[in-house]
Amino acid sequence: MKINIYIIEKKSKDKLYAPLIEHYLKILKPFAKVEVFEIYTKDINRAHDISTEASQKSYTLALEAYLKGAYNISLNPDSKQLDSYEFSNLFKDRGVVNFFIGGAYGLESHFLNKCNSAISLGKITMSHKLAKVVLMEQIFRGLTILNNHPYHK
Repeated sequence: MKINIYIIEKKSKDKLYAPLIEHYLKILKPFAKVEVFEIYTKDINRAHDISTEASQKSYTLALEAYLKGAYNISLNPDSKQLDSYEFSNLFKDRGVVNFFIGGAYGLESHFLNKCNSAISLGKITMSHKLAKVVLMEQIFRGLTILNNHPYHK
């Protein structure tokens, strides 16, 4: 199985979250090949100075090329919240799963509708870096559930 995480975020090696990301990438290896792609273009940067709508459109333009050949899941605070067992079912019988985390203004409905599913990590607001770590922990938990690994108990 292959899992890709696409996030609208400037590339950086922060000292707080980078070790956690590396930790999850390492412990996920027995279950899936996981890659994180940080995407931030000049168009996104310019759109942030224009409007929410322009920003969301720039996210769609940056992300929609990655929708092909995979089961696509967007993160959206207004979407359904899943428990860990429901989350693990997202991986059943899938070859490639893509997760999409929008920018500061979220993803536009046009992009959400192009995805196979949209889920929420909760109603609270968290930084993109923290959302990425929470998502990776839930991916690990979900894959351990599917593989009857004792981590999830």
